[in-house]
Amino acid sequence: MDALDAQETLPLAALHAELGAKFVPFAGWSMPVQYGLGVMGEHKWTREHAGLFDVSHMGQVLLPKDADAALETLVPVDVIDLPEGRQRYGLFTNDTGGVLDDLMIARWPDALFLVVNAACRDADIAHLRAHVEGVEEVSGRALLALQGPEAEAALAPLVPAVTEMRFMDSQHHDWNGQTLWISRSGYTGEDGFEISLPESVAEDFARALLSDDRVQPIGLGARDSLRMEAGLPLYGQEMSETISPVEAGQAWAIGKVRRTGGDRAGGFPGADVILDQLANGAPRRRAGLLPEGRAPMRTGVDLYTSEDVDTPIGQITSGGFGPTLGAPVALGLIDASVPKDAPLYGELRGKRLPLTQTTLPFTPNGYKRSTK
Repeated sequence: MDALDAQETLPLAALHAELGAKFVPFAGWSMPVQYGLGVMGEHKWTREHAGLFDVSHMGQVLLPKDADAALETLVPVDVIDLPEGRQRYGLFTNDTGGVLDDLMIARWPDALFLVVNAACRDADIAHLRAHVEGVEEVSGRALLALQGPEAEAALAPLVPAVTEMRFMDSQHHDWNGQTLWISRSGYTGEDGFEISLPESVAEDFARALLSDDRVQPIGLGARDSLRMEAGLPLYGQEMSETISPVEAGQAWAIGKVRRTGGDRAGGFPGADVILDQLANGAPRRRAGLLPEGRAPMRTGVDLYTSEDVDTPIGQITSGGFGPTLGAPVALGLIDASVPKDAPLYGELRGKRLPLTQTTLPFTPNGYKRSTK
């Protein structure tokens, strides 16, 4: 049996094939990795115009509106004070301070809406059901992401109200008699939207967007290079069950009220470890890295502080070519004791090649934080 035959298929698989997609297995799904523009072209198109991604493989979950306190026992996030119509980034943590998954949490008037990673979906839902009453896995809805500086201009003719949305708003809007769940967010560092909609109208909606000359279909390849340039972590690489949120550079997501001295300090798995790391530092830190030359350094490359030292001080967690920069980029997890301006070396095919540490993101973000 072909590897793709054993994968789940997206609701819009036929449309992707019509558009010339090349498919690959990913997280149990047959996913479009690229189209006719190729990864480089799709990446640049999204940075300059608007790219349409099918992310229907992600898990969509509804919780009762009063499940916020129960959810807070699983995440180091301020869920109780999350305003209606807003969305917040969250993390499921474990008892040793590692990360089980990252997710988005939105508050609507009648429910909490969660979006979780495809590879962790079943485990996340089981985890939620073990601790929260009324967990409902959403079925029959596709999930699309429209990303790029022209995303608003392309979406507004279909849903005019999106022009009044700002970064991390989460709202319901109508299109042709159907209710769309729209958030102003994404995974590229650009302005954009994620749109949950009934599978029955997903193809019509996607075709309506693609009829706009500013919109092109974009696959997994460019999705990964875009998020790397934006300095965004990927679960399973920058975060895992053995990497804490602090080490992963996600300490900003830990709400003030959940920190030591806060009104609801702790109370989530691994709180003792994570709160100690916030106060006293973590043993490792995430670093943005620029390899010299044109050769990318990929996941798993060992990092060293000199050309001849024997002991590595970390590893590259994600690496590839950054089309916007026109150069390779990488994210790494390194010992916190290494100075932030220290030169590093990656071992590639038996040779030590230099890298420079840099601040993240590699490219400025384009989030729309105000409607003014």
